[in-house]
Amino acid sequence: MKLLCEYLKEHIKSVCLYTGFIGVFSIIFYLCNVPIDAVLYAFLLSVIWLAVYGTVGYLRYSGRHRMLLEAERRIRADWAELPEAAGILEEDYQRILKTLFESKAEIQSEGEIARQEMIDYYSLWAHQIKTPIAAMRVLLQSWEEERTPEGNMHLKGLKLELFKIEQYVEMVLSYLRLGSMSSDMVLQWYGLDDIVRQAVRKYSQMFILQKIKLQFTPSAEMVLTDEKWLVFVVEQLLSNGLKYTKSGSISVHMGQNRDVKVLVIEDTGIGIQAEDLPRVFEKGFTGYNGRKDKKSTGIGLYLCKTVMDKLGHSLWIESEVGAGTKVYLSLERKEMVPE
Repeated sequence: MKLLCEYLKEHIKSVCLYTGFIGVFSIIFYLCNVPIDAVLYAFLLSVIWLAVYGTVGYLRYSGRHRMLLEAERRIRADWAELPEAAGILEEDYQRILKTLFESKAEIQSEGEIARQEMIDYYSLWAHQIKTPIAAMRVLLQSWEEERTPEGNMHLKGLKLELFKIEQYVEMVLSYLRLGSMSSDMVLQWYGLDDIVRQAVRKYSQMFILQKIKLQFTPSAEMVLTDEKWLVFVVEQLLSNGLKYTKSGSISVHMGQNRDVKVLVIEDTGIGIQAEDLPRVFEKGFTGYNGRKDKKSTGIGLYLCKTVMDKLGHSLWIESEVGAGTKVYLSLERKEMVPE
């Protein structure tokens, strides 16, 4: 019905013009004393012709509309043939569209090539940088055996900074893999405690060096997820907690929020400004704390939210300045209903 209304609206001028011609001739025939039956008969035939012509036109209009919708559906992947042009102006429009499509495809191809070259370069860099990092760790271990009490503080600081370098390298690799994450996922049932313990074990040295207490409450929960990517999210959240918690503790436990069971990662750090909370998951957003610290990249929480969305999980944050931050991970998955 909507399509019919649009068709009538587009052709209303032609209908009015044709109806006017019929009316003019009918009046002239009547004034010239042409028998009324003949006038009515001519009028009826004209109306029938108008109806038939309009019906055929509408069917063609509807067919072209369906072809255009099909072309719109397919054109993202490849150029789809458009309906035959009805005139020279439509030919011009179709030629312009095809030129634009070819230009877009060329630019997209060049962009994909450039992106792949960048990914190859940074992947190579990230793997090569691991060699000097490993060498630095060996040197620190050898220095630890010969250290003096005076160098003890410097040694702890160097270990901490080296660990941060390793984490930034891992973040680069994860960021590069994010585009092809779907092909890298393996969804299985995993024990949530094992996932949390992997992340905690990795950051145990930082907890010790920064003298931050960890409170972990096992839950025996099972979760359908990708282990590697969920471990990455927990690691990033622990890293953020350690970065902004100068003293106190970080706790990891199961809780209840928004009527669902969630994994809670809670710290006693500096907290997040209320005006920054709605934007903490935006790419590159550092907020007040990031501007003050001047070392924040604004990538960590963005990566966490992106990964959680792709895993089918939820992530949100509650925080109060000076009182700490709570990060909630809802690990339930939306039920998929086949259409």
